[in-house]
Amino acid sequence: MLNVDALAYTLALVMFLGMISYLFSERVHISFVPILIIIGMIFGPIMGAINREMAHYIFNYVRVFGLVIILFTEGQELKWTLLKKHMSTIGLLDTIGLLVTAAIAAVAFSLLFHLPFKVGFLFGAIISATDPATLIPLFRQNKVNENIKTVVVTESIFNDPLGIVLTSLAIAFILPTAQSAHLLEAIARYTTIYPAAILFFIYEVGGSIAIGAGLGILGYWLIRWLKLERAPVIYSLSIAFGGFFIGEALQASGYLVATVIGIVLGNHKIFFKKHKEPEGVQKALNAEMVFNGHLSDLSTVFIFLLLGASLDLGIITNNLLFGSIIAGVVVFFARPVAVSTLLPLNRWSWKEYVFISLEGPRGVVPAALASLPLALGRSSHNVQLIQWGETILSVTVIVVLTTVILETLWVGPLKKRLL
Repeated sequence: MLNVDALAYTLALVMFLGMISYLFSERVHISFVPILIIIGMIFGPIMGAINREMAHYIFNYVRVFGLVIILFTEGQELKWTLLKKHMSTIGLLDTIGLLVTAAIAAVAFSLLFHLPFKVGFLFGAIISATDPATLIPLFRQNKVNENIKTVVVTESIFNDPLGIVLTSLAIAFILPTAQSAHLLEAIARYTTIYPAAILFFIYEVGGSIAIGAGLGILGYWLIRWLKLERAPVIYSLSIAFGGFFIGEALQASGYLVATVIGIVLGNHKIFFKKHKEPEGVQKALNAEMVFNGHLSDLSTVFIFLLLGASLDLGIITNNLLFGSIIAGVVVFFARPVAVSTLLPLNRWSWKEYVFISLEGPRGVVPAALASLPLALGRSSHNVQLIQWGETILSVTVIVVLTTVILETLWVGPLKKRLL
Protein backbone atom coordinates (compact mmCIF):
# COMPACT_ATOMS: atom_id res chain seq x y z
CA MET A 1 0.00 0.00 0.00
CA LEU A 2 1.21 3.52 -0.80
CA ASN A 3 2.51 5.42 2.23
CA VAL A 4 1.33 9.02 1.83
CA ASP A 5 3.96 10.41 4.20
CA ALA A 6 6.73 8.60 2.33
CA LEU A 7 5.36 9.92 -0.97
CA ALA A 8 5.27 13.50 0.32
CA TYR A 9 8.82 13.14 1.71
CA THR A 10 10.10 11.81 -1.63
CA LEU A 11 8.44 14.58 -3.64
CA ALA A 12 9.79 17.28 -1.31
CA LEU A 13 13.31 15.83 -1.35
CA VAL A 14 13.32 15.51 -5.16
CA MET A 15 12.32 19.19 -5.56
CA PHE A 16 14.96 20.29 -3.04
CA LEU A 17 17.68 18.22 -4.74
CA GLY A 18 16.51 19.55 -8.10
CA MET A 19 17.05 23.11 -6.89
CA ILE A 20 20.53 22.18 -5.60
CA SER A 21 21.34 20.53 -8.94
CA TYR A 22 20.24 23.61 -10.86
CA LEU A 23 22.30 25.97 -8.68
CA PHE A 24 25.36 23.72 -8.97
CA SER A 25 24.85 23.52 -12.73
CA GLU A 26 24.80 27.31 -12.98
CA ARG A 27 27.99 27.55 -10.92
CA VAL A 28 30.01 24.99 -12.93
CA HIS A 29 28.42 25.89 -16.32
CA ILE A 30 27.39 22.37 -17.34
CA SER A 31 23.97 20.87 -18.05
CA PHE A 32 21.97 19.89 -14.98
CA VAL A 33 20.65 16.67 -16.60
CA PRO A 34 23.69 14.46 -15.76
CA ILE A 35 23.90 16.16 -12.36
CA LEU A 36 20.30 15.14 -11.68
CA ILE A 37 21.02 11.50 -12.57
CA ILE A 38 24.18 11.36 -10.43
CA ILE A 39 22.52 13.04 -7.45
CA GLY A 40 19.58 10.67 -7.84
CA MET A 41 21.97 7.72 -7.70
CA ILE A 42 23.76 9.14 -4.65
CA PHE A 43 20.60 9.80 -2.64
CA GLY A 44 18.85 6.68 -3.98
CA PRO A 45 20.71 3.36 -4.25
CA ILE A 46 23.94 4.57 -2.60
CA MET A 47 22.72 6.48 0.49
CA GLY A 48 19.16 5.16 0.63
CA ALA A 49 17.67 8.60 1.39
CA ILE A 50 15.19 7.99 -1.45
CA ASN A 51 13.50 4.60 -1.39
CA ARG A 52 14.26 2.88 -4.70
CA GLU A 53 10.84 1.22 -4.96
CA MET A 54 9.10 4.53 -4.21
CA ALA A 55 11.29 6.30 -6.79
CA HIS A 56 10.44 3.63 -9.39
CA TYR A 57 6.73 3.87 -8.53
CA ILE A 58 6.66 7.66 -8.99
CA PHE A 59 8.86 7.47 -12.10
CA ASN A 60 6.34 5.24 -13.87
CA TYR A 61 3.80 8.08 -13.66
CA VAL A 62 6.13 11.06 -13.99
CA ARG A 63 7.74 9.77 -17.19
CA VAL A 64 4.33 9.87 -18.93
CA PHE A 65 3.10 13.14 -17.42
CA GLY A 66 6.48 14.83 -17.79
CA LEU A 67 7.14 13.72 -21.34
CA VAL A 68 3.71 14.90 -22.51
CA ILE A 69 4.37 18.32 -20.94
CA ILE A 70 7.89 18.54 -22.37
CA LEU A 71 6.83 17.53 -25.89
CA PHE A 72 3.73 19.73 -25.91
CA THR A 73 5.72 22.74 -24.69
CA GLU A 74 8.54 22.21 -27.17
CA GLY A 75 6.01 21.71 -29.95
CA GLN A 76 4.68 25.20 -29.26
CA GLU A 77 8.20 26.61 -29.41
CA LEU A 78 9.08 25.00 -32.74
CA LYS A 79 8.90 27.47 -35.61
CA TRP A 80 6.97 26.24 -38.63
CA THR A 81 9.22 28.12 -41.04
CA LEU A 82 12.29 26.28 -39.71
CA LEU A 83 10.41 22.96 -39.70
CA LYS A 84 9.52 23.36 -43.37
CA LYS A 85 13.07 24.43 -44.19
CA HIS A 86 14.60 21.32 -42.59
CA MET A 87 11.84 18.77 -43.29
CA SER A 88 14.07 16.63 -45.53
CA THR A 89 16.84 16.54 -42.91
CA ILE A 90 14.45 15.58 -40.12
CA GLY A 91 12.72 13.00 -42.32
CA LEU A 92 16.00 11.24 -43.17
CA LEU A 93 17.15 11.15 -39.54
CA ASP A 94 13.81 9.82 -38.31
CA THR A 95 13.53 7.02 -40.89
CA ILE A 96 16.78 5.76 -42.39
CA GLY A 97 18.85 7.18 -39.55
CA LEU A 98 16.67 5.50 -36.92
CA LEU A 99 16.85 2.11 -38.69
CA VAL A 100 20.63 2.39 -39.16
CA THR A 101 21.11 3.14 -35.45
CA ALA A 102 18.93 0.19 -34.42
CA ALA A 103 20.67 -2.18 -36.86
CA ILE A 104 24.21 -1.28 -35.79
CA ALA A 105 23.32 -1.50 -32.09
CA ALA A 106 21.59 -4.83 -32.76
CA VAL A 107 24.67 -6.33 -34.42
CA ALA A 108 26.98 -5.14 -31.62
CA PHE A 109 24.65 -6.46 -28.92
CA SER A 110 24.17 -9.84 -30.60
CA LEU A 111 27.90 -10.37 -31.21
CA LEU A 112 29.06 -9.36 -27.72
CA PHE A 113 26.44 -11.38 -25.85
CA HIS A 114 26.22 -14.27 -28.38
CA LEU A 115 22.45 -13.88 -28.73
CA PRO A 116 20.13 -14.24 -31.77
CA PHE A 117 19.81 -11.18 -34.00
CA LYS A 118 16.11 -10.82 -33.16
CA VAL A 119 17.12 -10.18 -29.52
CA GLY A 120 19.73 -7.69 -30.68
CA PHE A 121 17.12 -5.98 -32.84
CA LEU A 122 14.85 -5.64 -29.79
CA PHE A 123 17.70 -3.93 -27.92
CA GLY A 124 18.52 -1.74 -30.95
CA ALA A 125 14.88 -0.68 -31.27
CA ILE A 126 14.72 0.22 -27.58
CA ILE A 127 17.78 2.51 -27.71
CA SER A 128 17.18 3.89 -31.24
CA ALA A 129 15.34 7.03 -30.14
CA THR A 130 17.17 10.16 -28.99
CA ASP A 131 15.84 12.11 -26.03
CA PRO A 132 13.98 15.46 -26.17
CA ALA A 133 13.81 15.59 -22.36
CA THR A 134 17.61 15.86 -22.37
CA LEU A 135 18.07 18.01 -25.47
CA ILE A 136 15.39 20.63 -24.82
CA PRO A 137 16.77 21.96 -21.48
CA LEU A 138 20.33 21.34 -22.71
CA PHE A 139 19.98 23.52 -25.82
CA ARG A 140 17.94 26.09 -23.91
CA GLN A 141 20.76 26.38 -21.39
CA ASN A 142 23.54 26.49 -24.00
CA LYS A 143 21.67 28.58 -26.61
CA VAL A 144 22.54 26.50 -29.66
CA ASN A 145 21.99 27.86 -33.20
CA GLU A 146 18.27 27.79 -34.09
CA ASN A 147 18.73 25.69 -37.25
CA ILE A 148 20.74 23.02 -35.43
CA LYS A 149 18.38 23.10 -32.44
CA THR A 150 15.32 22.70 -34.67
CA VAL A 151 16.79 19.69 -36.49
CA VAL A 152 18.16 17.79 -33.48
CA VAL A 153 15.24 18.53 -31.13
CA THR A 154 12.54 17.86 -33.75
CA GLU A 155 14.30 14.63 -34.74
CA SER A 156 14.16 13.53 -31.10
CA ILE A 157 10.51 14.53 -30.73
CA PHE A 158 9.43 12.51 -33.75
CA ASN A 159 11.72 9.51 -33.29
CA ASP A 160 10.39 8.74 -29.79
CA PRO A 161 7.12 7.29 -31.12
CA LEU A 162 9.00 5.73 -34.04
CA GLY A 163 11.35 4.00 -31.59
CA ILE A 164 8.28 2.66 -29.80
CA VAL A 165 6.97 1.38 -33.16
CA LEU A 166 10.26 -0.43 -33.81
CA THR A 167 10.14 -1.93 -30.33
CA SER A 168 6.61 -3.19 -30.97
CA LEU A 169 7.82 -4.80 -34.19
CA ALA A 170 10.76 -6.45 -32.42
CA ILE A 171 8.48 -7.77 -29.67
CA ALA A 172 6.13 -9.19 -32.30
CA PHE A 173 9.01 -11.21 -33.77
CA ILE A 174 9.99 -12.61 -30.34
CA LEU A 175 6.62 -12.82 -28.55
CA PRO A 176 3.64 -12.50 -30.95
CA THR A 177 1.15 -12.88 -28.06
CA ALA A 178 2.29 -9.63 -26.36
CA GLN A 179 -0.37 -6.92 -26.03
CA SER A 180 1.79 -4.28 -27.75
CA ALA A 181 1.90 -6.52 -30.82
CA HIS A 182 -1.88 -6.99 -31.13
CA LEU A 183 -2.48 -4.32 -33.78
CA LEU A 184 0.49 -5.49 -35.79
CA GLU A 185 -0.68 -9.10 -35.54
CA ALA A 186 -4.19 -8.09 -36.58
CA ILE A 187 -2.82 -6.45 -39.73
CA ALA A 188 -0.53 -9.41 -40.35
CA ARG A 189 -3.55 -11.72 -40.59
CA TYR A 190 -4.29 -10.17 -43.99
CA THR A 191 -0.67 -9.80 -45.11
CA THR A 192 2.70 -11.18 -44.10
CA ILE A 193 4.58 -9.67 -41.15
CA TYR A 194 6.79 -7.31 -43.18
CA PRO A 195 4.03 -5.52 -45.13
CA ALA A 196 2.10 -5.39 -41.85
CA ALA A 197 5.08 -3.69 -40.21
CA ILE A 198 5.13 -1.03 -42.93
CA LEU A 199 1.38 -0.41 -42.62
CA PHE A 200 1.67 -0.27 -38.84
CA PHE A 201 4.46 2.30 -39.16
CA ILE A 202 2.47 4.43 -41.60
CA TYR A 203 -0.60 4.39 -39.35
CA GLU A 204 1.40 5.20 -36.23
CA VAL A 205 2.98 8.28 -37.81
CA GLY A 206 0.25 9.46 -40.19
CA GLY A 207 -2.60 8.74 -37.78
CA SER A 208 -0.87 10.57 -34.92
CA ILE A 209 -0.17 13.64 -37.07
CA ALA A 210 -3.75 13.72 -38.37
CA ILE A 211 -5.25 13.41 -34.85
CA GLY A 212 -2.90 16.04 -33.45
CA ALA A 213 -3.57 18.49 -36.29
CA GLY A 214 -7.34 18.05 -35.94
CA LEU A 215 -7.28 18.57 -32.16
CA GLY A 216 -4.90 21.52 -32.51
CA ILE A 217 -7.26 23.26 -34.95
CA LEU A 218 -10.25 22.51 -32.75
CA GLY A 219 -8.36 23.70 -29.68
CA TYR A 220 -7.48 27.02 -31.28
CA TRP A 221 -11.05 27.76 -32.36
CA LEU A 222 -12.42 26.82 -28.95
CA ILE A 223 -10.15 29.45 -27.40
CA ARG A 224 -11.75 32.03 -29.69
CA TRP A 225 -15.34 30.85 -29.51
CA LEU A 226 -15.51 30.20 -25.76
CA LYS A 227 -13.25 33.14 -24.79
CA LEU A 228 -10.99 30.96 -22.63
CA GLU A 229 -8.39 33.67 -22.10
CA ARG A 230 -8.94 33.58 -18.31
CA ALA A 231 -7.97 29.92 -17.89
CA PRO A 232 -5.34 29.32 -20.60
CA VAL A 233 -3.11 27.02 -18.52
CA ILE A 234 -5.87 24.63 -17.48
CA TYR A 235 -7.26 24.62 -21.00
CA SER A 236 -3.93 23.97 -22.72
CA LEU A 237 -3.06 21.11 -20.38
CA SER A 238 -6.48 19.53 -20.91
CA ILE A 239 -5.94 19.72 -24.68
CA ALA A 240 -2.44 18.20 -24.42
CA PHE A 241 -3.44 15.31 -22.16
CA GLY A 242 -6.76 14.82 -23.92
CA GLY A 243 -4.86 14.47 -27.18
CA PHE A 244 -2.43 12.03 -25.60
CA PHE A 245 -5.20 9.74 -24.34
CA ILE A 246 -7.18 9.94 -27.59
CA GLY A 247 -4.06 9.00 -29.53
CA GLU A 248 -3.30 6.06 -27.25
CA ALA A 249 -6.93 4.88 -27.36
CA LEU A 250 -6.78 4.86 -31.17
CA GLN A 251 -3.54 2.80 -31.09
CA ALA A 252 -1.55 5.80 -32.35
CA SER A 253 1.23 7.64 -30.49
CA GLY A 254 -0.19 9.92 -27.81
CA TYR A 255 3.19 11.63 -27.48
CA LEU A 256 3.29 12.55 -31.16
CA VAL A 257 -0.34 13.74 -30.96
CA ALA A 258 0.52 16.10 -28.06
CA THR A 259 3.53 17.40 -29.98
CA VAL A 260 1.52 18.17 -33.11
CA ILE A 261 -1.15 19.96 -31.04
CA GLY A 262 1.63 22.13 -29.62
CA ILE A 263 2.98 22.87 -33.11
CA VAL A 264 -0.46 23.99 -34.33
CA LEU A 265 -1.11 26.23 -31.31
CA GLY A 266 2.41 27.65 -31.29
CA ASN A 267 2.24 28.57 -34.98
CA HIS A 268 -1.40 29.72 -35.03
CA LYS A 269 -0.50 33.07 -36.59
CA ILE A 270 0.78 31.25 -39.67
CA PHE A 271 -1.93 28.57 -39.89
CA PHE A 272 -4.84 30.97 -39.25
CA LYS A 273 -3.43 34.19 -40.72
CA LYS A 274 -6.53 34.69 -42.93
CA HIS A 275 -8.70 35.05 -39.82
CA LYS A 276 -8.48 38.23 -37.81
CA GLU A 277 -7.43 37.22 -34.32
CA PRO A 278 -8.64 38.85 -31.08
CA GLU A 279 -5.82 40.29 -28.98
CA GLY A 280 -6.77 38.10 -26.02
CA VAL A 281 -5.95 34.85 -27.87
CA GLN A 282 -2.25 35.67 -28.26
CA LYS A 283 -2.11 36.93 -24.68
CA ALA A 284 -3.65 33.70 -23.40
CA LEU A 285 -1.28 31.49 -25.39
CA ASN A 286 1.73 33.50 -24.24
CA ALA A 287 0.66 33.06 -20.60
CA GLU A 288 0.24 29.30 -20.87
CA MET A 289 3.56 28.91 -22.72
CA VAL A 290 5.41 30.64 -19.88
CA PHE A 291 3.72 28.44 -17.28
CA ASN A 292 4.24 25.25 -19.28
CA GLY A 293 7.91 26.17 -19.72
CA HIS A 294 8.32 26.14 -15.92
CA LEU A 295 6.32 22.91 -15.68
CA SER A 296 8.57 21.40 -18.33
CA ASP A 297 11.65 22.25 -16.23
CA LEU A 298 10.05 20.68 -13.16
CA SER A 299 9.21 17.57 -15.18
CA THR A 300 12.85 17.30 -16.26
CA VAL A 301 13.95 17.41 -12.62
CA PHE A 302 11.57 14.63 -11.61
CA ILE A 303 12.27 12.42 -14.63
CA PHE A 304 16.05 12.32 -14.37
CA LEU A 305 16.48 12.51 -10.62
CA LEU A 306 13.98 9.68 -10.10
CA LEU A 307 15.63 7.72 -12.93
CA GLY A 308 18.92 7.86 -11.03
CA ALA A 309 17.24 7.06 -7.70
CA SER A 310 15.41 4.01 -9.08
CA LEU A 311 18.44 2.30 -10.62
CA ASP A 312 19.68 -1.08 -9.41
CA LEU A 313 23.47 -0.67 -9.24
CA GLY A 314 23.92 -4.44 -9.28
CA ILE A 315 22.35 -4.63 -12.75
CA ILE A 316 24.78 -2.00 -14.01
CA THR A 317 27.96 -3.57 -12.57
CA ASN A 318 27.12 -7.05 -13.92
CA ASN A 319 27.35 -5.88 -17.55
CA LEU A 320 29.48 -2.76 -17.17
CA LEU A 321 32.25 -3.76 -19.58
CA PHE A 322 30.13 -4.92 -22.54
CA GLY A 323 27.56 -2.21 -21.83
CA SER A 324 30.24 0.47 -22.01
CA ILE A 325 31.54 -0.97 -25.29
CA ILE A 326 28.05 -0.87 -26.79
CA ALA A 327 27.55 2.69 -25.50
CA GLY A 328 30.76 3.64 -27.29
CA VAL A 329 29.50 1.97 -30.49
CA VAL A 330 26.23 3.92 -30.26
CA VAL A 331 27.93 7.28 -29.62
CA PHE A 332 30.98 7.09 -31.90
CA PHE A 333 29.83 4.78 -34.71
CA ALA A 334 26.07 4.22 -34.96
CA ARG A 335 25.07 7.87 -34.54
CA PRO A 336 27.67 9.30 -37.01
CA VAL A 337 26.77 6.62 -39.59
CA ALA A 338 23.06 7.41 -39.13
CA VAL A 339 23.72 11.13 -39.58
CA SER A 340 25.79 10.40 -42.72
CA THR A 341 22.42 9.95 -44.48
CA LEU A 342 22.33 13.77 -44.57
CA LEU A 343 25.46 14.06 -46.74
CA PRO A 344 23.59 13.77 -50.09
CA LEU A 345 21.53 16.83 -49.13
CA ASN A 346 24.70 18.93 -49.22
CA ARG A 347 23.04 21.36 -46.80
CA TRP A 348 25.31 21.21 -43.77
CA SER A 349 28.96 22.11 -43.25
CA TRP A 350 31.30 19.42 -41.93
CA LYS A 351 31.38 21.17 -38.53
CA GLU A 352 27.58 21.12 -38.31
CA TYR A 353 27.58 17.48 -39.40
CA VAL A 354 30.03 16.58 -36.60
CA PHE A 355 27.97 18.48 -34.02
CA ILE A 356 24.73 16.73 -35.03
CA SER A 357 26.60 13.38 -35.02
CA LEU A 358 27.78 13.88 -31.44
CA GLU A 359 24.45 15.07 -30.01
CA GLY A 360 22.06 12.15 -29.86
CA PRO A 361 21.62 11.19 -26.18
CA ARG A 362 19.29 8.34 -25.25
CA GLY A 363 16.99 9.01 -22.31
CA VAL A 364 13.41 8.74 -21.13
CA VAL A 365 11.89 6.49 -23.83
CA PRO A 366 14.73 3.91 -23.83
CA ALA A 367 14.73 4.00 -20.02
CA ALA A 368 10.97 3.44 -20.00
CA LEU A 369 11.13 0.62 -22.57
CA ALA A 370 14.18 -1.08 -21.05
CA SER A 371 12.23 -3.13 -18.51
CA LEU A 372 9.53 -4.18 -21.03
CA PRO A 373 11.20 -7.42 -22.27
CA LEU A 374 11.84 -8.55 -18.68
CA ALA A 375 8.25 -7.75 -17.68
CA LEU A 376 6.90 -9.63 -20.71
CA GLY A 377 9.11 -12.61 -19.90
CA ARG A 378 7.82 -12.74 -16.34
CA SER A 379 4.17 -12.33 -17.30
CA SER A 380 4.41 -15.05 -19.96
CA HIS A 381 6.65 -17.27 -17.78
CA ASN A 382 9.20 -17.33 -20.58
CA VAL A 383 12.53 -18.17 -18.91
CA GLN A 384 14.59 -17.38 -22.00
CA LEU A 385 12.94 -13.97 -22.44
CA ILE A 386 13.57 -13.22 -18.74
CA GLN A 387 17.29 -13.88 -19.24
CA TRP A 388 17.38 -11.76 -22.39
CA GLY A 389 15.34 -9.06 -20.66
CA GLU A 390 17.78 -8.76 -17.75
CA THR A 391 20.67 -8.25 -20.15
CA ILE A 392 18.72 -5.73 -22.26
CA LEU A 393 17.71 -3.78 -19.14
CA SER A 394 21.24 -3.52 -17.74
CA VAL A 395 22.88 -2.55 -21.04
CA THR A 396 20.15 0.00 -21.85
CA VAL A 397 20.68 1.70 -18.47
CA ILE A 398 24.43 1.89 -19.15
CA VAL A 399 23.87 3.33 -22.65
CA VAL A 400 21.38 5.92 -21.33
CA LEU A 401 23.71 7.04 -18.53
CA THR A 402 26.77 7.15 -20.78
CA THR A 403 25.14 9.08 -23.63
CA VAL A 404 23.30 11.54 -21.38
CA ILE A 405 26.38 12.33 -19.30
CA LEU A 406 28.88 12.49 -22.18
CA GLU A 407 26.74 14.37 -24.66
CA THR A 408 25.56 16.96 -22.17
CA LEU A 409 29.03 17.59 -20.73
CA TRP A 410 30.67 18.19 -24.10
CA VAL A 411 27.91 20.27 -25.72
CA GLY A 412 29.48 23.56 -24.52
CA PRO A 413 32.98 22.88 -25.88
CA LEU A 414 31.54 21.44 -29.11
CA LYS A 415 29.38 24.51 -29.63
CA LYS A 416 32.39 26.82 -29.22
CA ARG A 417 34.59 24.83 -31.60
CA LEU A 418 32.07 23.82 -34.25
CA LEU A 419 29.24 26.38 -34.27
